[in-house]
Amino acid sequence: MSDTLEQVVEMALRLSAVERAHLLERIASTLKQELTEANKQPRKSLYGLCADLGSAPSAEDIDEARREIWGNFPREDIA
Repeated sequence: MSDTLEQVVEMALRLSAVERAHLLERIASTLKQELTEANKQPRKSLYGLCADLGSAPSAEDIDEARREIWGNFPREDIA
């Protein structure tokens, strides 16, 4: 932990239980607000993620590739 964080923790521990509870409520509220604002930022679209890969193979191309790969299976020389 950094020295500053250690100092903040030490100062927080010197507070009464009620003051620490108020501190935690304030911190939680601030974090919730920051997370809400972060979620409001527009997300990048996944549409077109693979656009640079070109068109997908056709069903015929896939069938042909399967026939080529599995055409000589099982081989006689493998036992």
